Amino acid sequence: MNASTDLDALTDFFDRYGAALTSGDLPAIASCYALPGLVVADTYSFSFNSPAAVALSFVGAAPDYQDRELVAAHARIEDVRPMSALLTMVAVEWEFLDSRGHAVPGERYSYLLRTTGEGPVICTVVRTA
Repeated sequence: MNASTDLDALTDFFDRYGAALTSGDLPAIASCYALPGLVVADTYSFSFNSPAAVALSFVGAAPDYQDRELVAAHARIEDVRPMSALLTMVAVEWEFLDSRGHAVPGERYSYLLRTTGEGPVICTVVRTA
């Protein structure tokens, strides 16, 4: 097994993750994370050690997407860097589609992914500029 740098596999992973985010599918979101996991931003950091903790950290995301009428998310992969035999750093800009079919700019994140037998999982998320 090697670090996932295959763009098709990474695109499939982020498509699944984006669909889970916009639909509020908390178990599917949690299944995209390695445990323990870490989220880092300019003013906060938090970690989680269970699928329930991952799900709890995303409870507010689905209503936010619904309030903004965002119905789909697409991860535009900007950079892929193998970090070790099983770790890959992936820079992503999220693009959203609203209920009227308009593109809505998103945010940028870097994801440290670990390759497992089931595919990539997120170890660390860093919100970037």
